[in-house]
Amino acid sequence: MSETVGRAARTFRRHDSFEEIDEARFASTTTTFEATAEASDADGRIDFAVTVRVPTLSAAVDGDVGDAVAEGWAETFELRVADVGGVVRGDHDFDPAVEQRDGELVVEYAYTDINEQRGVEDAAAIINYVEGTYVQGIVPGYEYVDPVAGLLDQAKRAGQ
Repeated sequence: MSETVGRAARTFRRHDSFEEIDEARFASTTTTFEATAEASDADGRIDFAVTVRVPTLSAAVDGDVGDAVAEGWAETFELRVADVGGVVRGDHDFDPAVEQRDGELVVEYAYTDINEQRGVEDAAAIINYVEGTYVQGIVPGYEYVDPVAGLLDQAKRAGQ
């Protein structure tokens, strides 16, 4: 492991939002969804890769969702997660990849930073942003299954 990746790994280990999966890959502990962040060397800088997996609308609902609704929801979600720039501290140009796989939307961000603290904080902010964006896009009138049902219950309890 290079010195730069080692610094990033130590910062991830100390951060409350992550737990170590392996040497330079960490799982988010703050989201209901599966989310990981990893660091790799980039000539003295650090490449960060953040991946968040969320269920499609059809996979999150108990029952049928029309094709037009499901496609429109996925397109809107993809547009909204691209707007992450306002929640990070670093100056990054984000062009997230969003791919549908087996009932999930897999959202992937990549960015480079020289400051490991800022890079790790940005990874946590990105993950929280994707979860918040997902929750804001929940369509009323459907009966949701876990993990989305659990998120809705948490939101209701927090609002009371």
